[in-house]
Amino acid sequence: MITTIAYSKEEGYRHFENPEVLPGLLANKRDLIWVDLEMPSEQESAILSRYFNFHPLAIEDCILETLLPKVDDFGEYIFLVLHGSRISDEGFSTVETNFFLGPNYLVTYHDEPSRSINKTKERCLKNSPSITRGVDFLLHEILDTMIDNYFPVLDYLDKSVDQVEEQVFKEPGKEILNKIFNLKKEVMHLRRVTGPQREILNRLSRDPFSVISPKAAIYFRDVYDHLARIADLSESYRDLIAGAMEAYLSVVSNRLNEIMKVLTIFTATLMPLTVITGIYGMNFENMPELRTRYGYFATLGVMVFISAGMLLYFRKKKWL
Repeated sequence: MITTIAYSKEEGYRHFENPEVLPGLLANKRDLIWVDLEMPSEQESAILSRYFNFHPLAIEDCILETLLPKVDDFGEYIFLVLHGSRISDEGFSTVETNFFLGPNYLVTYHDEPSRSINKTKERCLKNSPSITRGVDFLLHEILDTMIDNYFPVLDYLDKSVDQVEEQVFKEPGKEILNKIFNLKKEVMHLRRVTGPQREILNRLSRDPFSVISPKAAIYFRDVYDHLARIADLSESYRDLIAGAMEAYLSVVSNRLNEIMKVLTIFTATLMPLTVITGIYGMNFENMPELRTRYGYFATLGVMVFISAGMLLYFRKKKWL
């Protein structure tokens, strides 16, 4: 689906669903144009080369999935690959969004619905002043909304880490271990995305791109500050998860030590009894106490006495 929003001082806001109007809009340099391609077909994606004449490598990166964020400067326009956030029943994931920013146009391309783009689109259709200041300010508003959507992800990770830390000491098991590994994957994914995106926002706010005005660059610096905070928090979550893993291993090791201690005590207690039963189990005819009337009961009494004495000794040594 292709949506086009155009603005000019003479005609105000205009909204189009037909991409055939693009040549006329692009010919008028006074129009500010935003073209959004949401889950486009192959035929709809062809407008990137037909009407905008973007570089084939940029179009290829746009259509194919790009795992890491990037920014390419082609002089007349810049190409951005950034990732938004999404929380589902399966956990945290990211959604790729591609941007072409020119002197008077912004093209957004995404294979899945984007909350930040839809929210900005609603504002524009309600005569928001975003695009009236320039397409670079429009790009800032989309990125600002996209980065703000990461904060619920931080709340989700913070809550998940607290739950794991609590469960580690209550009921450590394979289920908790799987949760720790899943959280670790999500935090590592967050770090892989926010780290490069932070550098990209830093470049947008400081590098001399021809399509970004100095006034707009200051606003990109504010988005960079938010993303830097997110990246720092992701580092702290990684440390917390590493601590939870160490705590899990420590708790499991302590429980194993307790089990081994109990089994060792039982083994040590039964060893003298095994010696006694082994001696009296030998098949010699002339053995002392073999024909004693109360020998069986006396032997049992000695065995009970030895066991009780050893348990008392273990308790005195605080091994029990």
